[in-house]
Amino acid sequence: MQITSSLVPFVSVLWMTVFSSAGCKANPVRCSLWAEPQIPELSMNGDFIIGGIFSIHFYTNSGENTYTRLPPQLQCSGSMDLRQLRLARAMEFTIREINNRTDLLPDITLGYQIYDSCSDVQMAIKVALQCENGLDPVFNDTSSCFKSAVATVPAVVGDSTSSVSMSMARMFGPFGIPQVSHSASCACLSDKSQYPTFFRTQPSDKYQATALAGIVKHFGWTWIGAIRSDIDYGNYGMAVFLKAAQEEGICVEYSEAYYRTQPRSKLERVANVIRRSTARVIVAFVHAGDMKFIFEELAKQPLPPIQWIGSEAWLTHPDFMRFNICAGGLGFGVPRSVIPGLREFLLDISPAQALNSSILTEFWESSFSCSLKGRTGVRKCDGSEDIRALQNPYTDTSQLRITNMVYKATYAIAHAIHGIICNNTQCDKTIQVSTWQILNQLKRVNFTTMNGYQVNFDSGGDPAALYDLINLQFKKDGTLDFVPVGYYDSSKPKGQQFKVTSAVSWFGGQKEVPVSMCSESCPPGTRKAVQKGRPICCYDCIPCAEGQISNNTDSLDCIHCPGDFWPNTKQDSCLPKPIEFLSWDDTLAIILTVFSITGAFMSGCVTAVFYKHRTSPIVRANNSELSFLLLFSLTLCFLCSLTFIGRPSEWSCMLRHTAFGITFVLCISCVLGKTIVVLMAFRATLPGSNVMKWFGPPQQRLSVLAFTLIQVIICVLWLKLSPPLPFKNLKHYKEKIILECGLGSALGFWAVLGYIGLLAFLCFILAFLARKLPDNFNEAKFITLSMLIFCAVWITFIPAYVSSPGKLTIAVEIFAILASSFGLIICIFVPKCFVIVFRPEQNTKKHLMGKVPSKAL
Repeated sequence: MQITSSLVPFVSVLWMTVFSSAGCKANPVRCSLWAEPQIPELSMNGDFIIGGIFSIHFYTNSGENTYTRLPPQLQCSGSMDLRQLRLARAMEFTIREINNRTDLLPDITLGYQIYDSCSDVQMAIKVALQCENGLDPVFNDTSSCFKSAVATVPAVVGDSTSSVSMSMARMFGPFGIPQVSHSASCACLSDKSQYPTFFRTQPSDKYQATALAGIVKHFGWTWIGAIRSDIDYGNYGMAVFLKAAQEEGICVEYSEAYYRTQPRSKLERVANVIRRSTARVIVAFVHAGDMKFIFEELAKQPLPPIQWIGSEAWLTHPDFMRFNICAGGLGFGVPRSVIPGLREFLLDISPAQALNSSILTEFWESSFSCSLKGRTGVRKCDGSEDIRALQNPYTDTSQLRITNMVYKATYAIAHAIHGIICNNTQCDKTIQVSTWQILNQLKRVNFTTMNGYQVNFDSGGDPAALYDLINLQFKKDGTLDFVPVGYYDSSKPKGQQFKVTSAVSWFGGQKEVPVSMCSESCPPGTRKAVQKGRPICCYDCIPCAEGQISNNTDSLDCIHCPGDFWPNTKQDSCLPKPIEFLSWDDTLAIILTVFSITGAFMSGCVTAVFYKHRTSPIVRANNSELSFLLLFSLTLCFLCSLTFIGRPSEWSCMLRHTAFGITFVLCISCVLGKTIVVLMAFRATLPGSNVMKWFGPPQQRLSVLAFTLIQVIICVLWLKLSPPLPFKNLKHYKEKIILECGLGSALGFWAVLGYIGLLAFLCFILAFLARKLPDNFNEAKFITLSMLIFCAVWITFIPAYVSSPGKLTIAVEIFAILASSFGLIICIFVPKCFVIVFRPEQNTKKHLMGKVPSKAL
């Protein structure tokens, strides 16, 4: 059965345990482990030994495992990460600085054992076991093969990566050995149920991932790509980021994972996905070692302009300054700091000192391309090498970010030990200190470092999150530089945690914020409609429906304008609807006004003619009193049409309908009276008839008054119960308001109109019956014609009135009033005026009595 490489360490531990137990039974006073110990890269003795584990190399070379003998020893391989070497030596510097202090652990010497985990879980577990058990492979114990419960190393600084730190934390947890990592940032490590002894000075990735989503939201990017390291650091961090991005309405076109040990085909696939994508912004939650491979692969072929948003693990790594495609990159990094004396310590290495440490020997020989030990084929180091002339990540102390995290982690352990064995300025080195005591003391530490940084931990073992917003900008000499352009501070109130304080230089050196979206923003006047089967950031812009607007970019819905408003042509704002009524300056109103005044003037002229010839037979024969009253009522009919023109108001609405109704009833009553008089006059010519005494002038006046009074009563009831009032008609037209007079009571309006129609119909019937009575100038003929016109006008008025929109409704009503009024005055009075003015010879009693032959008019 094949055993995966990840199980090899545990198989090794089991192997050693079994054989050690066997050794104990054979020889109870001496037992040994069969594995070779890993020698610390840097070490120093002291009263308390602090462990340090750093990923100085990237790979291990374990050889072939046959499973027929002990697994081969793990060996670090590959190139050295000089930045990690600087971190390891920073821990060494910090311990030396603490030992020189008199206020912290006075008279106590701290030592250290610093290991290289090679970024490998197997190696990390091995060195973690050594921190617990020590370097001695032989146990001398007369009672058992188990060492003392007190660990050789009571606390550890490290490791640099999350995956390695997780495996170490599981080894340290059961023994209560506190582990303070300087750069393991996976949010999963805050779970105290799994990692009870884990602390860190690097903020948790849950803050960084949320802050990265805040960057994307701040600059308005809604369509992004995402890549991550296929390890705990990248997977956990990207999971938090994607959740935060989803809450912010950000869409992810793709999410790819890569780890540097995976096949090259996977790397090529990730690079091709990036090249083909439409997203111009990529969020990379990637370890520096993985990101290096990705950039090298992307650099092989032309790449579209990409705005990189990076996590702290790679964005602030100096190795990426040589990749121009990183220019404009934006992301977070722990604040840059200054550690006084560190640079001098790092440069204080001589060839002799380098020979005392395998890791320093490797550094010296790789930096100067020479051999300290005189290897064949390599130039021997002759002492002329100047370490101060080196320009590499080890000697570069201008960007001390993670280095300061090591500084704080080491000081935190020192303060915890101080809190256990020291009382004020006195320390007792004889006190037996357990790992659990240091663990509990670490939870309570709260101090300020020599360079001014506050150190404390929350319940999850995490510090407060404080990041610089870093922008990769070109310097004048054409090289890239880390430029702080803002910050993120989790201790501030929500909404104030993230801030951009300086101008950002984007990819290609452009100053404007790049655009990355699946679909163009929908302008005001449209709404977003999600495309079927695609993310919510991919949508079509649909114009708002009639009567609706959207006044914001990328509106999800359109809103209806209030009733009195209507959208403008762009449908991005509501404008007051134009109010329509028959105004005085309207061309149609001017024409109707002219006809109205002309009709009134015409009535006045006829009145003047009749009055001047009031004693003439034709005027006297046609009942002059009713004629003058009819002319007066016709004048009022012409003038009442003017009340329908202009902006409706309460008084105009009540006046126009009542004035129209009463004046027309008065007019028709007079015509009806004249018609009855004609009928009575010819009945009076019959022998023995005295009918005229029953319809003389008093009865005529009374009948006109009675007919008119009925209309007055109808109008009073109408005005009292439900008067016509102005109202805004919003239903007939959507885009404008018709200001008109509401009928109030439709029954009242049709009662008024119906009563006029009833009188007109009665008048028409009576006039029609009297049309053939013998007379040269029978007025009944003209009344019949006038009533025929009147009825025709008002019968056609009804459908025209109902179907006419807006101000045309008023125009139709005015036209009906004027047409019927002109019909009456023309049919009844014009023939008489023509005879009076132009045919005076026919204005005689004999002619009217039919005793003189009549000529055609």
